[in-house]
Amino acid sequence: MIRRLRTLAQVAAACGDDDLVMWAAQDLSRGRVWACGDAGDAGDAVVAACPGLARRDRMAVWGDAAGAARLVEHALGELGPSFRPLGEADLVAAVASKVAGLVVAGAFSWMSLARAPAGGATGGVGWLPPQAEGEVAALLARHAPQSYAVPGMAGVARWAGVRVGGELASVAAEAWSAPSVGLVAGVATVAAYRGRGLAERVCRWVAGELVARYGRAALMVDDDNAAALRVYGRLGFTRRRIAAAALAA
Repeated sequence: MIRRLRTLAQVAAACGDDDLVMWAAQDLSRGRVWACGDAGDAGDAVVAACPGLARRDRMAVWGDAAGAARLVEHALGELGPSFRPLGEADLVAAVASKVAGLVVAGAFSWMSLARAPAGGATGGVGWLPPQAEGEVAALLARHAPQSYAVPGMAGVARWAGVRVGGELASVAAEAWSAPSVGLVAGVATVAAYRGRGLAERVCRWVAGELVARYGRAALMVDDDNAAALRVYGRLGFTRRRIAAAALAA
């Protein structure tokens, strides 16, 4: 039986408070969540879908492959073909094999943190005032043009940074946070200042702020970004290899 979940407490109970699902559920004001399984128990599968989440119409999947495939088919039927299932890599591959037209479209890592980051320097880091967004935009355009988060984009809440000699040298954003998961995004450092640990300093501070506010911090990172993976690992983030799928054109 497929059932709609209408509160975050129901979602948490159904998926075991999985951080990726809880993030994709957001606050339920824009997205939808379905489960299959007995009400009141951990569901056999859960799907949480939200439009325009980190630049995509995203659909987090959790649970057993057969149940997840049923839910993905149901959700795509209700929401349309633009939504992209994402979850544990093996689960997404299994779901794609069961849903007509669905193919694995990419793989990356989801990393999460449920405690204060590992100790280290955070001196000089703080939330930037709104009038600094022009500096942030210029830094990203030159040194991280592929950043998903940019100033002024819907869901991008605020930016933190550190300066060197008055110049904005490294930044990170809080973006697309959910009530129980704060998301770190837009991490970037001026090329001339790389190798000094500035990105680690900014990420440590931002992650600490998000854990304090939301209970958890999370981020997405490409699997071939070895330097970033090392930084986030030192901060205490736990890595999960995930994949995204899409309906073939």
